[in-house]
Amino acid sequence: MSEITAVPLRPVQKGTMTRLWIGVAAAVLVAGGIAWAGTAKVVATTGTAEQFLSWHSGRTGVTTTPSGLQYQVVAKGRGAMPTDADVVLVNYKGSLRDGSIFDQAERAPFPVTGVVPGFSEALKLMNKGAKYRFWIPPALGYGETSPDPKLPAHSVLVFDVELIDFKNAAEVQAQMQQMQAQQARAQQSQGQQAPGGPVPGMAGGLAGGPPSGH
Repeated sequence: MSEITAVPLRPVQKGTMTRLWIGVAAAVLVAGGIAWAGTAKVVATTGTAEQFLSWHSGRTGVTTTPSGLQYQVVAKGRGAMPTDADVVLVNYKGSLRDGSIFDQAERAPFPVTGVVPGFSEALKLMNKGAKYRFWIPPALGYGETSPDPKLPAHSVLVFDVELIDFKNAAEVQAQMQQMQAQQARAQQSQGQQAPGGPVPGMAGGLAGGPPSGH
């Protein structure tokens, strides 16, 4: 009868199996994190508007309103907030998710109700001196209809906005009429035709509509 020599396995030290399973779990989590990071990047850049907004709503510092508007407070302001009866003066930049800018202006005046619903809602969340970033869903922006070739249909509009000042629209209109009347009287005495005047206390004139891109 031949002898069988058994080579026994070396005993596993206490705690080794625990460390082994912790290592396996960590590796799985890392792999999952890398996969999720890659998926998130794809959603953020190429996903549909709905996919992007769903993913983006969970980002740190981002608040979603009941309408679906998303915003982040960059700098807080002070005082009251504009209403539908006001005209605002703002610095703003509008861009798409890929960072391409479609519109921007400084010290731009326009009525709170003279812009797309999402931008109007956004303005009424701010007070003087505040700086916000807004993500406007297509339903609160231009939806299927785009006013500019640079704005594809169903675009999420990203706005960086600084609210400089705001005034009551009726007050602004009355001041404009008063200034125009004064200019008319002054120029009539010189035999000239009176041109339109600027918005008192605001940069530029009160246009018939919002700046382009809103």
